[in-house]
Amino acid sequence: MLQTRDFSHYVKDVDGRIAHLDLAVEGVHCASCMAKIERGLQSIPDVTLARVNLTDRRLAVEWNKGSTLEPGQFIDRLAELGYKAYPYEPVRAEVEEAERTKFLLRCLGVAVFATMNVMMLSVPVWYGGDLSPEARDFFHWLSALVALPCAAYAGQPFFQSAFRALKAKSVNMDVPITIGITLALGMSLVETINHAEHAYFDAAVMLIAFLLAGRFLDQKMRQKTRAVAGNLAALKAETATKFVGPDEISEVPIAAVRAGDIVLLRPGERCAVDGTVIEGRSEIDQSLITGETLHVPAERGTQVYAGTLNISGTLRVRVAAAAEGTLLSEITRLLDHALQARSRYVRLADRASQLYAPVVHATALLTIIGWVLAGAGWHDSIVIGIAVLIITCPCALGLAIPAVQTVASGAMFRAGVLLNAGDAIERAASVDTIVFDKTGTLTLPELDVVNAAGIPPDAFDLAGRLALASHHPVAAAVARAAHAKSPLPNVVEEPGRGVRTTFGGEELRLGSPAFCGADAEANQILSEDPEVSVVAFSRGQQRVVFAVRQLLRPDAAKTIDALINRGIAVELLSGDREPAVRHAADALGVSAWRAGVKPAEKIAHIEALKKQGRTVMMVGDGMNDAPSLAAAHVSMSPISATHLSQATADLVFLGKELAPVLAAVDYSRKAMAVMRENLGLAIGYNVLAVPIAIAGYATPLIAALAMSGSSLLVMLNAMRARRVRRGAAAWK
Repeated sequence: MLQTRDFSHYVKDVDGRIAHLDLAVEGVHCASCMAKIERGLQSIPDVTLARVNLTDRRLAVEWNKGSTLEPGQFIDRLAELGYKAYPYEPVRAEVEEAERTKFLLRCLGVAVFATMNVMMLSVPVWYGGDLSPEARDFFHWLSALVALPCAAYAGQPFFQSAFRALKAKSVNMDVPITIGITLALGMSLVETINHAEHAYFDAAVMLIAFLLAGRFLDQKMRQKTRAVAGNLAALKAETATKFVGPDEISEVPIAAVRAGDIVLLRPGERCAVDGTVIEGRSEIDQSLITGETLHVPAERGTQVYAGTLNISGTLRVRVAAAAEGTLLSEITRLLDHALQARSRYVRLADRASQLYAPVVHATALLTIIGWVLAGAGWHDSIVIGIAVLIITCPCALGLAIPAVQTVASGAMFRAGVLLNAGDAIERAASVDTIVFDKTGTLTLPELDVVNAAGIPPDAFDLAGRLALASHHPVAAAVARAAHAKSPLPNVVEEPGRGVRTTFGGEELRLGSPAFCGADAEANQILSEDPEVSVVAFSRGQQRVVFAVRQLLRPDAAKTIDALINRGIAVELLSGDREPAVRHAADALGVSAWRAGVKPAEKIAHIEALKKQGRTVMMVGDGMNDAPSLAAAHVSMSPISATHLSQATADLVFLGKELAPVLAAVDYSRKAMAVMRENLGLAIGYNVLAVPIAIAGYATPLIAALAMSGSSLLVMLNAMRARRVRRGAAAWK
């Protein structure tokens, strides 16, 4: 019977040209494992990307869609390399990780049990004094009876990984560990058979216990660093209540929901789609997108996003995007991309870890030979070689940078910043000049009616209802400010001028001042505030002019001031009119500004700054800013910019506030400092520990303690990247 494997539904399309697949890979413990997997898959023709995320042991593979490659081929190739893999599913991955944690805990428990009992049996031998050779042999055999089966069970995490690697004709970090444990137990058994005075069962099982303790704690810390991504995934609803008829609803998988469908959102439910409320009133929590922690009202016309929590009333939502097309899914992809990406420091640590296997085996062998030539016995020489095998494990070096990157990415996400480039942290840390665009960046993306208090309520209400018939952004601002819900009937739009209708026996108009006969009123407003945009409304002889403007982000001045206090030069380049740019610059305290700047001129200015030795961050939105975003050393865009999959920015910030720009700088600087510290700790550990082991001053047990301790030290130090100095950040 012919058996086929169809993993096509796990494959995602990227830009129509690239296919993407996420695989969960078992047995990945260090940078050398990652490097072997990535090299093994990148050697396959048409594979454009193979990237392992050590934190959740997920492999991202991309290849040209026109090729004949199938997902099953990657799983087969990984099996050849000694790794079991299967399509990545968040729920399954969490279950597998939970099972692995339990398994490690069981192994640790067995190892600790063996250690305690073997140590108890070893005490009479150590302090036996008049202990007869027969009694000593009896205690040694009892120790063997406890140690050998316990080691066989508790050592499974190392033995299985080493066996898979050797079967694939390669080595990993567990191979020397397995060799060390096996040699220690084997030597002890031989010594017992030969009635020797000393055996090393106690050291062997204690070695396993300490190695397992380090691996278990490492596993728990990885789970902690994955908490952000896990919390984000928890916001995704797997099903939606869809209207399949005028008054008939059905709960369907989110994959069955399409744009244009209508879904029902009940109180207490999380929205599964991006869309617009078409019926109902409620309060919602969508702090993920807006940054606003307070509940906000939702009614007809309100935009909602996947992950939004409905608090009170029932809403009907017309779907704009579902499943992988939602903003929440885009944010998740950006977060995953950040965790999988490689920075310069990560690549440096990876290359160093790749040298581990040949160097450590050669070092251990030369150590044994050297001690034998120096006159030591084979027994003592092999014990010293075992210590060298264990103490030189590159775990600390392999974890030094990825751990910081993962922790910093999570902290930045909580501060409203998403990474879109692997080396964005490194580049943002060195920024000394930030160039801001104005419209949509320093200002909120939505227009606001600034003279609403002076508009008669009846005129405001009618103008808002009339504005619902127009797609012009200024009209939309009027409708939003008036809280209009029911459009007026029989509205006629005159392109380029405005909209009109007859209501209550009177003609109503909304549009340009000339269209509404309100030139005088408009000119008066513009003379008082030349930076606003105006839209007029007329009803019979009544004339009303709405002054509309994008407001500055609420914390823009505070954030700019904090950046300047950090020694960062701030400039404002905008294509907007001079009065509007001057007003924004004055309000924010920015002395270096230019108005009416075209995209090419922005690029030229950024290049000029770079020639002066400046490290420039460009913060802007929209397609017109894309060239200057690309020209800068590092770039950043608000979530309201062009679609994230098309964005060229290295970082994206969420919410209405500008504080995430400050967060990006502060967290990047802190992360880079911690990365350097971790590299120093990892390199310093090897510089100190390896000579000590070669000199014979470290037993296998001490070597295990040192190896586990170095890994935990860099992981604990990496957690410091979550914090910036108190009082320094506006988002705290």
